[in-house]
Amino acid sequence: MWSNRPWAAVALSLGAFTSAFAAFAGLATFVERPAVAQAWQCKAPANLARPVIELPKKSDIRRTPVDAYMLALSWSRERCRTGGKDPDNRLQCDGSIGDFGFIVHGLWPEAKGPDYPQYCKKAGVLSRKVIADNICMTPSVQLLQHEWAKHGTCMTNKPETYFAATKTLFQALEFPDMERLSRQEDKPGGSQLTAGNLADAMAASNEGLPASAVRVKSDRQGWLQEIRICLDKKFKPRACPKFSGGAPSKSALKIWRSNNSSGKGA
Repeated sequence: MWSNRPWAAVALSLGAFTSAFAAFAGLATFVERPAVAQAWQCKAPANLARPVIELPKKSDIRRTPVDAYMLALSWSRERCRTGGKDPDNRLQCDGSIGDFGFIVHGLWPEAKGPDYPQYCKKAGVLSRKVIADNICMTPSVQLLQHEWAKHGTCMTNKPETYFAATKTLFQALEFPDMERLSRQEDKPGGSQLTAGNLADAMAASNEGLPASAVRVKSDRQGWLQEIRICLDKKFKPRACPKFSGGAPSKSALKIWRSNNSSGKGA
C-alpha cells in the first residue's frame, strides 16, 4: 500500500521535478517492489529496435499550463487479444520477454480543462539505455518514444527524469486480484462486475488512493482496456474531473484473462 512507502517524499520530489536525476533516482530506490510492478519476470532483450522519431504538425503543438497529471495503465491482455498481431505489440504480446498484466501507457500532464499540453519541445530519438531501462514497464519501443515526445517534453527536459517519475508512480501501486475479479459473477450469489467495482478494488489495494481518483476505460463491449489514476500537481491522488472520461461507475465490465487472442475471457 502507498502508506508503507515514503510516498510524501516521493511526491515532493516529483512535484519539484528536479533536474538532478541522481537525487531523484535515490528516492526511487526506497520502493520495496520488484523493478517492474506487473512484469517482475521481464528481462530486456539484448537487441531492441530503434524507434522512429515523431515530428508533430504545428497544429498538434499545445503548451497549455500543467495543472495536474494522469497515470494511464493498460490491461495488456486485452491489448493482445485485439491487437496482438500488430508488429508494434510484438514484445508485449508474444511472451518473449514476459507475461504482462498492467503496463504503463503513459504519464500525462493535464490542464484545467480538456486541452492538455502536448509536444511542447522537440524530442530526439531515445537512447538505447533509456529504452532498455523502461521496456519492461512499457513493452513497446515506439510507444516509449511517443510518450516522451507527446507528454514527457511538457514535463521535463530529460527523458530519464520523465521515465523515472513514471516508474516510481507505477511501482507505488498495488493491484487487485484480476483473475478473481474477472470471475466475480461466477460465484454463488455473485453479481456482474462493474467499472465501479474495479475502482473500489484499486482503492482497497492502495491506502490513500480513493476510488474517485480512479477512472476505468473499456470498449463498447465492456472489455477492460485501461485504468487511469488522477494526480494533482504534487503527484498525489485527486478526484478525477468530469472531462477525464472513463466508463460510468455502474457499467458492466469484463476482463480478458489470457495474454493472447485464443485464451479465455471473463
